[in-house]
Amino acid sequence: MTEDRTPAVSDNPEGLAAEEEFEGRKNGLYSEVSDELAASMKSGWADTELRGLEPVEQAPYTAARRAALSARFPGERLVVPAGHLRVRANDTDYAFRAASEYVHLSGDQSEDAVLVGEPTGEGHEFHLYLRPRSDRENGEFWLDGYGELWVGRRHSLAEAELRYGLPCKDVRKAAEELAAAPAPTRIVRGYDVELESALGEQLDAAKDEELKVFLSGLRLVKDAWEVAELRAACTATVKGFTDVVRELDQAVATSERWIEGTFWRRARVEGNDVGYGSIAAAGPHATTLHWVRNDGDVRPGELLLLDAGVETANLYTADVTRTLPINGRFDDLQRRIYDAVFDAQEAGIAAVRPGGRFRDFHDAAQRVLAERLLAWGLIDASVYDLEKVLELGLQRRWTLHGTGHMLGLDVHDCAHARRESYVDAELVPGMVLTVEPGLYFQLDDLTVPEEYRGIGVRIEDDILVTADGNENLSAGLPRRAEDVESWMAGLAG
Repeated sequence: MTEDRTPAVSDNPEGLAAEEEFEGRKNGLYSEVSDELAASMKSGWADTELRGLEPVEQAPYTAARRAALSARFPGERLVVPAGHLRVRANDTDYAFRAASEYVHLSGDQSEDAVLVGEPTGEGHEFHLYLRPRSDRENGEFWLDGYGELWVGRRHSLAEAELRYGLPCKDVRKAAEELAAAPAPTRIVRGYDVELESALGEQLDAAKDEELKVFLSGLRLVKDAWEVAELRAACTATVKGFTDVVRELDQAVATSERWIEGTFWRRARVEGNDVGYGSIAAAGPHATTLHWVRNDGDVRPGELLLLDAGVETANLYTADVTRTLPINGRFDDLQRRIYDAVFDAQEAGIAAVRPGGRFRDFHDAAQRVLAERLLAWGLIDASVYDLEKVLELGLQRRWTLHGTGHMLGLDVHDCAHARRESYVDAELVPGMVLTVEPGLYFQLDDLTVPEEYRGIGVRIEDDILVTADGNENLSAGLPRRAEDVESWMAGLAG
């Protein structure tokens, strides 16, 4: 990393003559800027303003979403921040990922940005507060650590107006302007503490929670553009899994980190990033549901549970799991457990259809798994019949988690939606959800035969509810045990 990154504007400028001053690193090599250099940096630059830009592809869809938001909260100012960069260590930041609510309503992904809807007699007039391009007159573009020559060019406000179809203002004035014009206001909390503080008494925590719940529920049914994004995410994810299988010998020679890195490379090439921390769980690690340390050995004869998803450039993510025999072939016990999970997933997917309940696919999958646990003698059939097992949830010792969740901008999308519109709701066309049953036998579980211990199997696919049933968006990856083996053999060959 280059030296002398200057991350903040100084509170006590000194040294830059007529320039606004920017505080450099304490131990940086340059302590001042001469008048001559400052004058030189002001001139000799080409006009790089972009003109005639087309709106982003999702612009008509974001406008429709804003219209729905406006109709729900008439007469109130609505404030939806994107969030800020967060420090990773000292003067380095985590990669920025804009708040899903902001992205869904604007199509923009800028840090520090804010979408504001001002109430009118006929609804709302929306505008964006954004950071303008780095100032060349005061030296910001090369002296500030977030200036254009350090982190890259931002769109000008005029360019942003063309892209997003909204008036744009300088975000550095947002708090002052909104505070100076008091109005009944709702804000999505948790992304911009300074703005929340500036709005102060204009806000009501209960009303803000209603806004968050509504915006989460607004994402339950995907529009055509969003479905296309999720298709693209799944297509890229299939490529990532294929890359991993091709490089499994390298993982055997190193660790689970090779698997994580291989999939991440595909995610960065095909999209923005991974949609969540990849779970590359080999051997007994597969029994830990969210194993993301990914620092274990990859041993032939054991299973690899890979749960990973590519996030597109527009931030929609896939969420897919396959459990793979590391040497390319399931042994008899692995195959028995895998087939039970596959059959449970088949039953779950079959239950995904319009008019069905969200819970139906979970119940269908759990029934199959409970049946197998009884048949294998892991639950005492002389004491409990199937219905009693399900009533008491005894299968959960080995199934552990729910069988799926909504999917979209967040891997666990719509998590704040009203219960009656999500987990207790009927499915409708346009919903996208995962179906992901699993069986997990912990290393220290003395209630199962020793040969079961340390085996974990999960199979997960991304399912679109259609008008006449469902579509598996991640069907490009094989699921049946024999198909998995053939696929792996073909890639190894």
